Amino acid sequence: EVQPVESGGGSVQAGTSLRLSCTVPGLTSNRCGAAWFRQVGGKEREWLSSLSADDTITYARSVEGRFTISKDKVTDTVFLQMNNLTPEDTAIYSCKTTFIGWPPPPLCDSWGQGTQVTVSS
Repeated sequence: EVQPVESGGGSVQAGTSLRLSCTVPGLTSNRCGAAWFRQVGGKEREWLSSLSADDTITYARSVEGRFTISKDKVTDTVFLQMNNLTPEDTAIYSCKTTFIGWPPPPLCDSWGQGTQVTVSS
């Protein structure tokens, strides 16, 4: 079973930027979209942004204006550009594939393992 693979996390200073990647072979050909989430400890997972197969983009208010989602159809990779990071952005960031319609094919309803982002002041 193909799963999203995230990368690009790390430890950075406040005020800097990171770009996360989520690669899903078959994302474009299967008309999957993707969404980014983050989770801190045992707290509820927070939705951040979505990019659907028809290129519709949405953001959570908490990150709109600082985070940008984009997609490379050639490499089937979805990016999350995160600017002006603060310690409150420290979390595990995960990518999930999405689908317009029901039922979604398995590839379009799958979670990645996540990547840690740590922002220090």
